[in-house]
Amino acid sequence: MRTLRKIQSHQVLSTSSALIAQTQASRQAGSHEADQSAATPGAATRARAHRRARSNSDAASREAAATPPANQRRPARKTGSGIGVKRSLLENLLRDGPQSSNPHEGLRELKYLVLSSRVDADGDGMSPYRIYLWLVLLNVPPMPTDDYLALIHRGRSPAYAKIRNDTFRTLATDPLFKRRVTEASLIRLLNAVAWKLHDSRPKPRSRPTTSDSAMYVQGMNVLCAPFLYAARSEVEAFALFHYFVTRECPGYIRGAMDGVHKGLRLVDRCLEVVEPKLAAYLFSKGMHAELYAFPSVLTLCACTPPLPEVLHLWDFLFAYGPHLNILCIVAQLIRMRDLIFESPSPNKILRSFPPLDAKEIIALTVLLVRKIPEDLYAEMISHAK
Repeated sequence: MRTLRKIQSHQVLSTSSALIAQTQASRQAGSHEADQSAATPGAATRARAHRRARSNSDAASREAAATPPANQRRPARKTGSGIGVKRSLLENLLRDGPQSSNPHEGLRELKYLVLSSRVDADGDGMSPYRIYLWLVLLNVPPMPTDDYLALIHRGRSPAYAKIRNDTFRTLATDPLFKRRVTEASLIRLLNAVAWKLHDSRPKPRSRPTTSDSAMYVQGMNVLCAPFLYAARSEVEAFALFHYFVTRECPGYIRGAMDGVHKGLRLVDRCLEVVEPKLAAYLFSKGMHAELYAFPSVLTLCACTPPLPEVLHLWDFLFAYGPHLNILCIVAQLIRMRDLIFESPSPNKILRSFPPLDAKEIIALTVLLVRKIPEDLYAEMISHAK
């Protein structure tokens, strides 16, 4: 059913020009209101006041020393929940459910609201309801906490050494991530997922084949990071991440990572379709996606800061299908087009992508969908399986 919804998303998004225009108009109106509110004395201070503490229990002691006395603390700014605070249409739908009894219509309305408006979040990208939106969009059922604890209590998995070799580098230069997520929580979650993948593997054989799912591959730590950052508990993050790597992109974590390599070839092919001159120029310089887009494909662009923009991009990808990450990468290349053409060595430009702008990338991606032939779009849907 989810594959069918992804195919339907091609039809929906390919006829969304009017929606994009409507969305931009509403955002401009909202921007005007924001400008008016910003003129009020103290508005900027209040907008910066709200900061979420870490959700992980082992972070509490580290923050205790830095917590100011109660009489010196700044009041937190509410972001859409609570008495007297107006909630967005998206939050209302998520909290109250659809007005009709048809769950398919409710899901379609929810996805439309994700596309036409952004999830309410503070400056750090934190939202009180985003994690529940992801659980609904990916159809991930609640998980008993005891099941997660049982995996934790099993101790070190066979992949533990590989995990420890990567976790300390996870988004190492991102202060938002480092402030909210501890390395210990990242290790626990990845180790628990490794145990689940270990248990699901077939009986031991004399020699494993390349089609076997690895318990851990390099890059899973970065793919896991936004789930931990957005979640309100490790159990929620575990349920989402485990579902994602086993159902949405199992080809990304197989030993040969064949799904990632298919995705890289699709980046080249989609670029040839939507921007043939740019593709020809890059190919003439020997610059294929294999050389610059591997992290972006594997991590759904989580490797490119800032993290709050990654979360907004993931809202869109979880609503209409993670396969659209291929076109999000193409959209980033198109936005870099002038710099690439002006550079005699585009490999220097493509070593690191510019900061993510989720709003612009999503709008461009929706327009690109219309140019992708159905057979190529079908390959995008299945490439990570």
